[in-house]
Amino acid sequence: MSRDGDVGEAVRVSGLVKRFGPRAVLDRVNLEVPRGQVIGLLGLNGSGKSTLIKCLLGLLKADEGSATVLGTDAWKLADREKARIGYVPQEATLYPWLTVRQTVAYVSSFYASWDRAWGEELLRRWDLPLGHRVGPLSVGQKQKLALVLALGHRPELLILDEPVASLDPVARRWFLETVLETAADGSGTVLFSTHITSDLERVASHVALLREGKVMFHDEIDVLKDRVKRLRIEAQADLPADLRLPGSLRQEVRGRQALVTIDGVDAALVAGVRERLAAEVVVDNLNLEEIFLELHDGEVAAANPRR
Repeated sequence: MSRDGDVGEAVRVSGLVKRFGPRAVLDRVNLEVPRGQVIGLLGLNGSGKSTLIKCLLGLLKADEGSATVLGTDAWKLADREKARIGYVPQEATLYPWLTVRQTVAYVSSFYASWDRAWGEELLRRWDLPLGHRVGPLSVGQKQKLALVLALGHRPELLILDEPVASLDPVARRWFLETVLETAADGSGTVLFSTHITSDLERVASHVALLREGKVMFHDEIDVLKDRVKRLRIEAQADLPADLRLPGSLRQEVRGRQALVTIDGVDAALVAGVRERLAAEVVVDNLNLEEIFLELHDGEVAAANPRR
Protein backbone atom coordinates (compact mmCIF):
# COMPACT_ATOMS: atom_id res chain seq x y z
CA MET A 1 0.00 0.00 0.00
CA SER A 2 1.39 3.40 -0.95
CA ARG A 3 1.04 6.63 0.94
CA ASP A 4 -2.03 7.48 -1.08
CA GLY A 5 -3.66 4.11 -0.50
CA ASP A 6 -3.41 2.87 -4.11
CA VAL A 7 -2.22 -0.61 -4.97
CA GLY A 8 -0.92 -2.40 -8.05
CA GLU A 9 2.35 -2.09 -9.92
CA ALA A 10 4.99 0.44 -9.05
CA VAL A 11 6.31 0.02 -12.60
CA ARG A 12 4.55 -1.21 -15.73
CA VAL A 13 6.33 -1.38 -19.08
CA SER A 14 4.53 -2.56 -22.21
CA GLY A 15 6.05 -3.01 -25.66
CA LEU A 16 8.70 -0.38 -24.95
CA VAL A 17 11.01 0.49 -27.84
CA LYS A 18 13.88 2.98 -27.69
CA ARG A 19 16.10 3.55 -30.69
CA PHE A 20 19.35 5.42 -31.10
CA GLY A 21 19.66 5.79 -34.84
CA PRO A 22 18.74 2.52 -36.56
CA ARG A 23 19.54 0.41 -33.48
CA ALA A 24 16.81 -0.58 -31.03
CA VAL A 25 18.49 -0.44 -27.62
CA LEU A 26 15.17 -1.54 -26.08
CA ASP A 27 13.17 -3.92 -28.23
CA ARG A 28 9.54 -4.30 -27.12
CA VAL A 29 10.32 -4.65 -23.42
CA ASN A 30 7.54 -5.83 -21.10
CA LEU A 31 8.01 -5.64 -17.35
CA GLU A 32 5.75 -5.34 -14.31
CA VAL A 33 7.07 -4.60 -10.82
CA PRO A 34 4.48 -4.90 -8.02
CA ARG A 35 4.65 -2.48 -5.13
CA GLY A 36 6.79 -3.69 -2.26
CA GLN A 37 9.07 -5.84 -4.42
CA VAL A 38 12.87 -5.72 -4.62
CA ILE A 39 13.83 -6.64 -8.17
CA GLY A 40 17.29 -6.94 -9.65
CA LEU A 41 18.00 -5.83 -13.20
CA LEU A 42 20.84 -7.83 -14.75
CA GLY A 43 22.48 -7.60 -18.15
CA LEU A 44 25.80 -7.17 -19.88
CA ASN A 45 27.04 -3.71 -20.80
CA GLY A 46 24.93 -2.49 -23.71
CA SER A 47 21.96 -4.71 -22.86
CA GLY A 48 19.71 -1.67 -22.24
CA LYS A 49 19.58 -1.47 -18.43
CA SER A 50 20.46 2.20 -18.07
CA THR A 51 18.31 3.16 -21.05
CA LEU A 52 15.32 1.40 -19.49
CA ILE A 53 15.89 3.21 -16.20
CA LYS A 54 16.10 6.58 -17.95
CA CYS A 55 12.85 5.85 -19.79
CA LEU A 56 11.18 5.04 -16.46
CA LEU A 57 12.38 8.34 -14.99
CA GLY A 58 11.28 10.44 -17.95
CA LEU A 59 14.86 11.27 -18.87
CA LEU A 60 14.41 9.59 -22.26
CA LYS A 61 11.23 9.34 -24.32
CA ALA A 62 10.29 5.94 -25.71
CA ASP A 63 9.77 5.62 -29.45
CA GLU A 64 7.02 3.04 -29.06
CA GLY A 65 5.10 1.36 -26.24
CA SER A 66 4.41 2.73 -22.79
CA ALA A 67 5.91 3.00 -19.32
CA THR A 68 4.06 4.00 -16.17
CA VAL A 69 5.62 4.72 -12.80
CA LEU A 70 3.45 4.84 -9.65
CA GLY A 71 0.44 4.91 -11.94
CA THR A 72 1.62 7.86 -14.07
CA ASP A 73 3.01 7.99 -17.61
CA ALA A 74 6.78 8.09 -17.14
CA TRP A 75 7.18 10.87 -19.69
CA LYS A 76 4.62 13.01 -17.84
CA LEU A 77 5.85 12.68 -14.26
CA ALA A 78 4.94 15.80 -12.31
CA ASP A 79 6.67 17.13 -9.19
CA ARG A 80 4.23 15.18 -7.02
CA GLU A 81 5.28 11.84 -8.55
CA LYS A 82 8.97 12.74 -8.70
CA ALA A 83 8.90 13.48 -4.96
CA ARG A 84 7.90 9.85 -4.39
CA ILE A 85 10.91 8.47 -6.31
CA GLY A 86 14.56 8.10 -5.25
CA TYR A 87 17.23 7.69 -7.92
CA VAL A 88 20.95 6.98 -7.81
CA PRO A 89 22.70 7.10 -11.23
CA GLN A 90 26.00 5.47 -12.07
CA GLU A 91 27.75 8.82 -11.67
CA ALA A 92 26.18 11.29 -9.27
CA THR A 93 26.09 14.98 -10.26
CA LEU A 94 26.80 17.07 -7.17
CA TYR A 95 27.82 20.67 -6.51
CA PRO A 96 31.56 20.48 -5.71
CA TRP A 97 31.71 23.83 -3.86
CA LEU A 98 29.10 22.83 -1.24
CA THR A 99 29.94 20.89 1.90
CA VAL A 100 28.25 17.58 2.63
CA ARG A 101 26.03 19.28 5.22
CA GLN A 102 25.07 22.07 2.79
CA THR A 103 24.32 19.56 0.03
CA VAL A 104 21.92 17.61 2.24
CA ALA A 105 20.27 20.83 3.45
CA TYR A 106 19.83 22.06 -0.14
CA VAL A 107 18.38 18.83 -1.54
CA SER A 108 16.16 18.13 1.48
CA SER A 109 14.49 21.54 1.02
CA PHE A 110 12.81 20.21 -2.13
CA TYR A 111 11.04 17.37 -0.26
CA ALA A 112 8.15 17.96 2.10
CA SER A 113 8.54 14.35 3.23
CA TRP A 114 12.26 14.56 4.06
CA ASP A 115 12.93 12.55 7.22
CA ARG A 116 15.64 14.55 9.00
CA ALA A 117 16.38 11.90 11.62
CA TRP A 118 16.68 9.20 8.95
CA GLY A 119 18.97 11.37 6.84
CA GLU A 120 21.24 12.02 9.81
CA GLU A 121 21.29 8.31 10.61
CA LEU A 122 22.43 7.54 7.05
CA LEU A 123 25.16 10.17 7.25
CA ARG A 124 26.43 8.59 10.48
CA ARG A 125 26.06 5.08 9.14
CA TRP A 126 28.22 5.84 6.12
CA ASP A 127 30.66 8.04 8.05
CA LEU A 128 30.41 11.05 5.75
CA PRO A 129 32.42 14.18 6.76
CA LEU A 130 29.72 16.84 7.12
CA GLY A 131 32.07 19.84 6.98
CA HIS A 132 34.07 18.72 3.93
CA ARG A 133 33.42 20.13 0.48
CA VAL A 134 32.01 17.64 -2.01
CA GLY A 135 34.58 18.27 -4.76
CA PRO A 136 37.61 16.64 -3.06
CA LEU A 137 35.62 13.65 -1.75
CA SER A 138 36.54 10.21 -3.04
CA VAL A 139 34.35 8.52 -5.64
CA GLY A 140 33.03 6.17 -2.96
CA GLN A 141 32.16 9.04 -0.61
CA LYS A 142 30.29 10.84 -3.39
CA GLN A 143 28.33 7.66 -4.08
CA LYS A 144 27.43 7.37 -0.40
CA LEU A 145 26.22 10.98 -0.42
CA ALA A 146 24.11 10.29 -3.52
CA LEU A 147 22.50 7.39 -1.68
CA VAL A 148 21.67 9.63 1.30
CA LEU A 149 20.05 12.16 -1.04
CA ALA A 150 18.00 9.41 -2.72
CA LEU A 151 16.88 7.77 0.54
CA GLY A 152 16.34 10.71 2.90
CA HIS A 153 12.74 11.35 1.84
CA ARG A 154 11.85 7.66 2.19
CA PRO A 155 10.79 7.18 -1.43
CA GLU A 156 8.04 4.79 -2.46
CA LEU A 157 10.12 3.76 -5.47
CA LEU A 158 13.91 3.55 -5.28
CA ILE A 159 15.73 3.16 -8.60
CA LEU A 160 19.43 2.31 -8.44
CA ASP A 161 21.75 2.17 -11.43
CA GLU A 162 25.00 0.43 -10.43
CA PRO A 163 25.03 2.18 -7.04
CA VAL A 164 27.64 0.15 -5.14
CA ALA A 165 30.53 -0.24 -7.56
CA SER A 166 32.60 2.39 -5.70
CA LEU A 167 31.64 1.41 -2.14
CA ASP A 168 33.93 -0.34 0.31
CA PRO A 169 32.69 -3.64 1.84
CA VAL A 170 31.42 -2.00 5.06
CA ALA A 171 29.45 0.64 3.13
CA ARG A 172 28.05 -2.04 0.82
CA ARG A 173 26.80 -3.99 3.83
CA TRP A 174 25.07 -0.90 5.24
CA PHE A 175 23.64 -0.12 1.82
CA LEU A 176 22.15 -3.59 1.38
CA GLU A 177 20.62 -3.46 4.84
CA THR A 178 19.12 -0.08 3.96
CA VAL A 179 17.60 -1.52 0.78
CA LEU A 180 15.96 -4.24 2.85
CA GLU A 181 14.66 -1.62 5.30
CA THR A 182 13.19 0.36 2.40
CA ALA A 183 10.96 -2.53 1.34
CA ALA A 184 10.49 -4.16 4.75
CA ASP A 185 6.90 -3.02 5.36
CA GLY A 186 5.73 -3.62 1.79
CA SER A 187 5.35 0.07 0.95
CA GLY A 188 8.74 0.62 -0.68
CA THR A 189 9.73 -0.79 -4.08
CA VAL A 190 13.32 -1.15 -5.27
CA LEU A 191 14.59 -1.57 -8.83
CA PHE A 192 18.28 -2.40 -8.50
CA SER A 193 20.61 -2.58 -11.51
CA THR A 194 24.01 -4.06 -10.70
CA HIS A 195 26.77 -6.35 -11.93
CA ILE A 196 27.33 -7.71 -8.43
CA THR A 197 25.05 -10.74 -8.48
CA SER A 198 25.88 -11.75 -4.91
CA ASP A 199 24.31 -8.47 -3.72
CA LEU A 200 21.12 -9.24 -5.61
CA GLU A 201 20.93 -12.69 -4.08
CA ARG A 202 21.05 -11.07 -0.63
CA VAL A 203 18.31 -8.48 -1.12
CA ALA A 204 16.18 -9.19 -4.21
CA SER A 205 13.29 -11.61 -4.47
CA HIS A 206 12.95 -11.29 -8.25
CA VAL A 207 15.27 -10.72 -11.18
CA ALA A 208 14.83 -9.46 -14.75
CA LEU A 209 17.54 -10.48 -17.21
CA LEU A 210 18.10 -8.20 -20.22
CA ARG A 211 19.87 -9.33 -23.35
CA GLU A 212 20.23 -7.18 -26.45
CA GLY A 213 17.32 -4.98 -25.43
CA LYS A 214 14.90 -7.77 -24.57
CA VAL A 215 13.75 -9.23 -21.25
CA MET A 216 14.77 -12.87 -21.53
CA PHE A 217 13.64 -13.84 -18.01
CA HIS A 218 11.56 -12.22 -15.28
CA ASP A 219 10.54 -14.17 -12.20
CA GLU A 220 11.63 -15.11 -8.70
CA ILE A 221 15.33 -15.80 -8.30
CA ASP A 222 14.49 -19.18 -6.74
CA VAL A 223 12.46 -20.11 -9.83
CA LEU A 224 15.48 -19.35 -12.00
CA LYS A 225 17.73 -21.43 -9.75
CA ASP A 226 15.30 -24.34 -9.87
CA ARG A 227 15.17 -24.15 -13.65
CA VAL A 228 18.83 -23.89 -14.64
CA LYS A 229 21.21 -26.64 -13.47
CA ARG A 230 24.47 -28.23 -14.54
CA LEU A 231 24.66 -31.96 -15.25
CA ARG A 232 27.90 -33.85 -14.62
CA ILE A 233 27.78 -36.90 -16.84
CA GLU A 234 30.12 -39.89 -16.75
CA ALA A 235 29.53 -42.78 -19.16
CA GLN A 236 31.16 -46.17 -19.64
CA ALA A 237 32.18 -45.33 -23.22
CA ASP A 238 33.15 -42.17 -25.08
CA LEU A 239 30.25 -39.78 -25.45
CA PRO A 240 29.19 -38.19 -28.77
CA ALA A 241 30.54 -34.69 -29.41
CA ASP A 242 27.00 -33.28 -29.40
CA LEU A 243 24.74 -34.77 -26.75
CA ARG A 244 21.64 -33.02 -28.17
CA LEU A 245 19.99 -32.54 -24.80
CA PRO A 246 16.83 -30.40 -24.70
CA GLY A 247 17.36 -26.93 -23.20
CA SER A 248 21.16 -27.21 -23.43
CA LEU A 249 22.86 -23.85 -22.90
CA ARG A 250 26.45 -25.04 -22.97
CA GLN A 251 28.22 -28.38 -23.06
CA GLU A 252 31.77 -29.64 -22.67
CA VAL A 253 32.40 -33.23 -23.78
CA ARG A 254 35.71 -34.90 -22.99
CA GLY A 255 35.74 -38.59 -23.76
CA ARG A 256 33.48 -40.34 -21.28
CA GLN A 257 32.77 -37.20 -19.26
CA ALA A 258 30.62 -34.16 -19.97
CA LEU A 259 29.40 -30.98 -18.30
CA VAL A 260 26.08 -29.70 -19.62
CA THR A 261 24.15 -26.66 -18.40
CA ILE A 262 20.44 -27.01 -19.08
CA ASP A 263 17.52 -24.61 -18.88
CA GLY A 264 14.58 -26.74 -17.82
CA VAL A 265 16.00 -29.55 -15.71
CA ASP A 266 13.53 -31.95 -14.11
CA ALA A 267 13.59 -35.52 -12.83
CA ALA A 268 12.29 -36.96 -16.11
CA LEU A 269 15.05 -35.29 -18.13
CA VAL A 270 17.77 -36.55 -15.77
CA ALA A 271 16.35 -40.08 -15.87
CA GLY A 272 16.24 -39.95 -19.67
CA VAL A 273 19.88 -38.86 -19.88
CA ARG A 274 20.94 -41.71 -17.58
CA GLU A 275 19.10 -44.26 -19.70
CA ARG A 276 20.03 -42.96 -23.17
CA LEU A 277 23.72 -42.46 -22.44
CA ALA A 278 24.11 -45.34 -19.97
CA ALA A 279 25.79 -42.88 -17.66
CA GLU A 280 25.94 -41.63 -14.11
CA VAL A 281 24.44 -38.13 -13.81
CA VAL A 282 24.99 -35.67 -10.95
CA VAL A 283 22.93 -32.48 -10.83
CA ASP A 284 24.75 -29.36 -9.60
CA ASN A 285 23.01 -26.24 -8.33
CA LEU A 286 24.29 -22.92 -9.70
CA ASN A 287 24.47 -19.49 -8.12
CA LEU A 288 23.00 -16.43 -9.81
CA GLU A 289 26.29 -15.33 -11.38
CA GLU A 290 26.84 -18.73 -12.97
CA ILE A 291 23.28 -18.81 -14.30
CA PHE A 292 23.60 -15.27 -15.63
CA LEU A 293 26.69 -16.19 -17.61
CA GLU A 294 25.27 -19.47 -18.89
CA LEU A 295 22.07 -17.84 -20.12
CA HIS A 296 24.09 -15.55 -22.37
CA ASP A 297 25.67 -16.56 -25.62
CA GLY A 298 28.44 -19.04 -26.18
CA GLU A 299 31.07 -16.33 -26.38
CA VAL A 300 30.38 -15.31 -22.79
CA ALA A 301 30.33 -18.91 -21.60
CA ALA A 302 33.57 -19.66 -23.43
CA ALA A 303 35.23 -16.72 -21.69
CA ASN A 304 34.35 -18.28 -18.34
CA PRO A 305 35.17 -21.99 -18.77
CA ARG A 306 34.19 -24.47 -16.09
CA ARG A 307 36.94 -26.85 -15.14
